[in-house]
Amino acid sequence: MRVLLVEDDAVLADGLARVLRGHGMAVELLRSGSEADAALLRPDAAEVVVLDIGLPGLDGLEVLRRLRARAGAVPVLLLTARDAIEDRVRGLELGADDYLVKPFATPELVARLKALARRNAPQPAVLALGSLTLDTQAKRARVGERVIDLSVREWAVLEYLLLHSARVVSKQQIIDAILPWGEDVTTNAVEVYISRVRQKTADAGISIRTIRGFGYMLEAAVAAAADGHA
Repeated sequence: MRVLLVEDDAVLADGLARVLRGHGMAVELLRSGSEADAALLRPDAAEVVVLDIGLPGLDGLEVLRRLRARAGAVPVLLLTARDAIEDRVRGLELGADDYLVKPFATPELVARLKALARRNAPQPAVLALGSLTLDTQAKRARVGERVIDLSVREWAVLEYLLLHSARVVSKQQIIDAILPWGEDVTTNAVEVYISRVRQKTADAGISIRTIRGFGYMLEAAVAAAADGHA
């Protein structure tokens, strides 16, 4: 994920950049609103923007206003002071996607950025493997011609596995992907969802393999059998 971080407090900015990079994000760090405004003229500037409101020169709200006036659609998370309620409201009216009030916990920032990036990422209309198909627009799952009934979280788990088929994903990655910020779920709950999805897709020609110590991998059952791990 490419993150444009705009924060004039050097200590806070450097600390946040280290945290985000530690989560595998590519961070471009800027210190002023004018630098941010110029950077956001590039169509590929970032996949998500972390924008402090209290910036020197152009403040964050003006940067946001100019971005949306140019029809820029990149998700923006505002950083605000605790007592700046009017600024928060104004930011949302100008098109901010989310905000965090200082001081905040960095895990919450990471979770919110991942959620914003997922929300903005284009998804294929139909995901398929074996005889399983997921219509992501109609929210309908089928094995062959048979419709299968999935709960919201079972759907989210299966969709995530299909989007990352033939790759190992950890329980924590599944949790981060399927839950909005502020919710809580245990790794044991993930095991329950995986078990239910396996039961409901048992005849779909797919295999959700448990990779001990790492997580799960979804693949075609034929491939799993050929590898000796069906």
